[in-house]
Order: sequence, then C-alpha cells, then structure tokens
Amino acid sequence: MGNKCKTHFSCLEVVLIVLLVLMTIITLILLVLLFIPQKSKTTGKKSTLLNATDSKNYRIGVGRADCTGPVAEVPLMGYANPDQRAGGILSRLYSRAFIVAEPDDSKRVVFVSADIGMLSQRLRLEVIKKLKSKYGDLYTQDNVILSGTHTHSAPAGYFQYTIFLLSSKGLIKPSLNAIVNGIVKSIDIAHQNMTRGRLFINKGLVENSQINRSPYSYLQNPESERNRYSSNTDKEMVVLKMVDVNGKELGLISWFAIHPVSMNNTNLLVNSDNVGYASYLFEQEKNKGLLPGEGSFVAAFASSNLGDVSPNIKGPHCINTGESCDNPNSYCPVGGAKMCMAAGPGADMIDSTKIIGQNLYLKAKELFTLASQEITGPLHSTHQWVNMSNVTVQLNATHTGKTCKPALGYSFAAGTTDGVGFFNFTQGSLEGELFWEIIHNQLLGKPSNETKECHKPKPILLNTGEISLPYPWHPEIVDVQLFTIGSLAIAAFPGELTTMSGRRLREAIKSEFESHGTQGMNVVIAGLCNVYTHYVTTYEEYQVQRYEGASTIFGPHTLSAYIQLFRGLAKAIATNTIQDLLKGPEPPFMYITNMTLLPGVLADVAPINKTFGDVLQEVRAQYRVGEVAEVTFVGANPRNSAENTTHQTFLTVEKYENISGNWHVMYNDASWDTRFHWTKGFLGRSKAKVEWHIPNSAEPGLYRIQYFGHYKVQPFLKSALFHSFKGTSSVFEVVKF
Repeated sequence: MGNKCKTHFSCLEVVLIVLLVLMTIITLILLVLLFIPQKSKTTGKKSTLLNATDSKNYRIGVGRADCTGPVAEVPLMGYANPDQRAGGILSRLYSRAFIVAEPDDSKRVVFVSADIGMLSQRLRLEVIKKLKSKYGDLYTQDNVILSGTHTHSAPAGYFQYTIFLLSSKGLIKPSLNAIVNGIVKSIDIAHQNMTRGRLFINKGLVENSQINRSPYSYLQNPESERNRYSSNTDKEMVVLKMVDVNGKELGLISWFAIHPVSMNNTNLLVNSDNVGYASYLFEQEKNKGLLPGEGSFVAAFASSNLGDVSPNIKGPHCINTGESCDNPNSYCPVGGAKMCMAAGPGADMIDSTKIIGQNLYLKAKELFTLASQEITGPLHSTHQWVNMSNVTVQLNATHTGKTCKPALGYSFAAGTTDGVGFFNFTQGSLEGELFWEIIHNQLLGKPSNETKECHKPKPILLNTGEISLPYPWHPEIVDVQLFTIGSLAIAAFPGELTTMSGRRLREAIKSEFESHGTQGMNVVIAGLCNVYTHYVTTYEEYQVQRYEGASTIFGPHTLSAYIQLFRGLAKAIATNTIQDLLKGPEPPFMYITNMTLLPGVLADVAPINKTFGDVLQEVRAQYRVGEVAEVTFVGANPRNSAENTTHQTFLTVEKYENISGNWHVMYNDASWDTRFHWTKGFLGRSKAKVEWHIPNSAEPGLYRIQYFGHYKVQPFLKSALFHSFKGTSSVFEVVKF
C-alpha cells in the first residue's frame, strides 16, 4: 500500500511541476507583451497612431455662426470680375466649427469650414490672435485648421497681399470683421457644447455632379497612372459622422472635390453656392421646424482637391453658336475664348446650384445613415510655416528641383470655362505677347532671368514675387498642416489641387504612414486652408499651361515640394517626433489700416412724402404655390447694416396663426426660397425688392413680407448716425393649385 502511494505521489509531483513550469512561461510571455513597447518597423520609435491608450469616447463640440458681412457694392471673391459687385442676398454665409478632444482632454483639434472664397493669411492671423486672447494656448496655429468652401459668391476684401487687394478693391474691414468674428464665434459655440461622443467614417461615389474642366491637361499625366482610375475626377465623398454617447446626432463633415461655381460670374447675390445648399438641406432636415442657421446639428460640406473640377456638367459650349469648345485652348471659332462657357444641369444658375447641391446632400445623407466604421485612437496635430519660394525638392536619387518666386502665367488671365477672363488671353499659352510684355515691363518691371528660367515653360505675365509695392503681391510663407484623429488623417492644403495632384498627395501621405508601421490610414485633403496660393498641378499638367498650370505660382515642382513637406509631417506623427519639427519662418502681418477703393456710403435719402420702409410696389392679393410674391420698398444702403445689425436678416416671410392671432416667421434671408435685391439710385436713394419663391411645401394661409434695414444720417461736422427701420407689405393669401 505504502509503495503504491509513493509511486502515485511521484507521478502527481511530476505533473504539477510541468504545469507550474508552463504557467511560469505563459506569465513571462504576458509580462513581456504588456510592459515592453512595440517598436516601429523602420525607426524603433513607438508606433503611436493606432495604439490608443484609451479607446473610449472622444469629447466633441460643434458650432455654427453667421459670417456674411456686407451684401452691397462689395466685390464677390472668386471670378475677379470687376463688374461682379454684391447687390443683395440669396443665402446667408456660415462658419461651421468642429472640435475633437481626447477623453482626458490632453489634446484637441479644431476644423472649421467657412462659406467664403478661400482662407487668407490675414484672416488666419486675426482668428488665431483672437483665440489666444480668449483661450490662451488651447487653440493655436498648430491645432486649428481653417478651410474655405470656395463659393465664388461671397464678399471679398479680407486679404493683405496686393494681387488680392486689387481684385477686392482693397481691405474691406466690415467684410474682414464679419468673417473673423463668425469663425471665432463658431469655435466658441463648439467649445461650449463639448460632450462625450463617437466618430464614424463612411465613403461613397457621387455621380452626375462634376466634370474635369481641363481634360487636356489631365491627359498629360502618364497613361499607366491614369489607367489606375476610372474617372478624370475624384468621385469619392468622405463623410465624418459625429454622435454623442447616447446616439444623438451632432453633425458631420463631408469632403468632396467640386468647385462651388454653379452660380456664374453674372450673379450679384451673396450665397454659399452648391455646397452651401447641401449644408442647408441637411441642417433643415435635422433641425426640423427651425429657421436656417438655428438648431444644434451642424453639417459642413468642405472643399477638397477641386482645382480642375467643375459642377457645370453640360460642359463648355460657344454661347454664340452652341458648338462644343472642349479643346486644348477652350476657344471658339467666332468670338474666341470669351465665348467658351460651361453650363450646369438646370434651367438657370440657381436651378443648377440646387440640383448639384441636392446630389451632394442625398449622397451625404446615405453615407451618414449607413456609417458604421468607428474612428478611435489618439489625436495628433502638426504644423509648419515654409518659404515656398525656396524649397529644394529631391526628385529622385540623382536629381533635385527647386520651387520659384511666385509668378502668374498668361493663361491665368484667360480664366476658365466656369468664368472667362479678359481681353484676348487664351488657355494653353506657351508664349508671351509683345504688347503685354511692353505694358508689364513699363508698369511693373521686367521679370528676372532667374524667375523666367525657373518657371519654364510658363510665359510670365505677372512676376508677383519680385514686386513689393505697396505690399508684397503674393504670400511666400505658407502653412502646411496635418491632423490625425485615430485612423483619419486630414491634410490642410493652402490652395487648389487638381484631381491627379490630390491623388498623388493622398497616396504619398498614406505611404509615409505605412513605411513607419501605421497601416489603414484614411487620408482626406481639405482644400483652401489657412492661406491662399492659387493652384497646384502635376508637373506634367504644368507643361501645357492651361489656367490651372499658369496659376501654379511656385513653378513646375510645386506639387513635389508639397508632397515632400507633407511626408515630413506624416513621418513626425508616425514616429512620435512632432516636437522635433522646425516651426519655420512666421508670416508677416501687414498693418493695412485704411486701403479701400469702395465708394463711400452717402447719407440715405427717401423720396418726397415717403419714409424708409414704405412700400413702392405692393404684393398681389393672392398667390398660388410655385409663383413668386414680390414687394419693393424705399430702401437704404445694406452696408449700413453690416456692423449695425439689430435683426440678423434683411427680410422675413411671416404666416398669420389663427389660433394665437400672432405672426410667425416662416422664412428669412438665409432661406433659399427668398431673394433680397438692392438697387442703388441717385444721390442716396435706393430700392429694396424682396422676392419669395413660394415652394410647394408652403402651407395655405395669410402671409406678409417684412424688410429690415438701417438708414444713415450725416449731421454737419459730426459723426454719422444710423437708425434701424422696417417695412411691411400688405397681407396676401397663398393657396394650393
């Protein structure tokens, strides 16, 4: 019995010893995995991007604020058409801000999309200065991206470089202040509304909404590269969905490559164009029962690599003969380049704006609804200032290139098929013209041989980098900036990338992350960010010098320089070496105090026996849905209201409520169904016409239209006085068909 037990216990001891050894080995392996950091494949640095220390919810804030500014006499920014001066409003302009912070609030990033032509350096410097005074170092140039939607129907006048001052009629303080204050206020609102939430990303193709307006340039890219893509435009929309921890929808950012030029260069009404209409539709759906601009849900349709992408999908035709002018020079046999214009899908430009905007809205709605891929992981933000006129580019193992001092080519003055240019300039110009060379050399000085050689084959029309009176003509110190939110990378690009340029940049950033062990990054390009530097084409597209190539101001190697710079930012994030990045030379702040070519605002004068707001032409007694109700009032200059606003609208359409006996505001000047037209008269007199294009959704009943404004009184040898007023139409009835 004893021997048997001894043998039995010896066997058990062996088993226990084996189990103990196995458990010890497993424990050691677990300890190694838990406490020894994983190394990046190529650098030995910690891979920080997708190994979140806390995969719980972000803190998210969204905000929207008005940034409209003056809507009369001010040039509209985008087409550089001297005859295109604001004369009313079709829709209000908004700044939309989104803040994302890590769960412990150790890091945060801000993305702003504003309904303006583009960001200017002056705007960014002013915004960052105001944020610093409010929040200290919480929001800085390092973690704030400011992007413009690129509508060509927003007020100009917020630049500090001469080339833009000329087309904007100077620095227009009311315009600048409205945008700066609107951007800061939208960030304030987002800051105040921070809550725990989650982010989701989704992607999908948008059809029947865009064409490439420089297909001849696109065809210069290598065939092998073009064969990798099914289209000569980027059709993919990226949507970032934001919800709180309870699933309440907070907002979205959509990035898509399309020019907001459905409204052409004859338009005089301030508006946000096709992308703004998409935002309007989305926000109206989510903020049901509220007026535009009200409600907590915020939807931004932000710009991307839209440089050669047009919404005018009928393509270019000679407006005098109807024949196609889709040729390398966009030239018509009769009338030349000025006759070659592209058209949108609608009956008129507002109809086209709505058709394209609705396409964008419907796709974004679908992607938003179905978004299920969650974004998690830490936040990183990188930023550098770079002198883009002097970047050496490593083209390959044996050759380098260099960027140039800014210069614009002859085809810049030709404009595009979305908005033609001046005189006899045509796209695709590879030679200068003696007449213009003589004028240029006499007025501005001859371009240096170095600049001409650097920009070849561009014939230089304006050597802006060599002119500094009264101020430098173009920026040379440029922002490059990159955010990552988990697996989402947002590249803030300071200009307009063409389709293929954007593809190369996205691919380079993604490749850089992968080379340092970070897989699966979703890279989006945010266009028109922080400072405006015109266009960037590929090297191959640059050679044929259509409008986009002539407007690539830093020369043929501009794209290669940006790719090199953004690779550097991506590497710094992937290898956790952001602190080692050089900040670069700070841009100048020009102290331009009073430089404007706008006409002065005269004292307003009402006709004899009339006062401001009196009705000059009444509404009819009855309208059917689908008709236009309109009324004309004794008006005053809307510029009086830009900084003296008591009502944040120039008009209301109000419905009488039988039960309460009150008038209820149904529409205002932010509604796309209303129009406010201002017509300047003689010696201070003016008229204001309000239109309501009655939609099918309008409820039958009694309505009235109100007009709000400010008139100016100029006492002798005293400061001007401004008085608010309103006008009211007669009551009219709306009936169904």
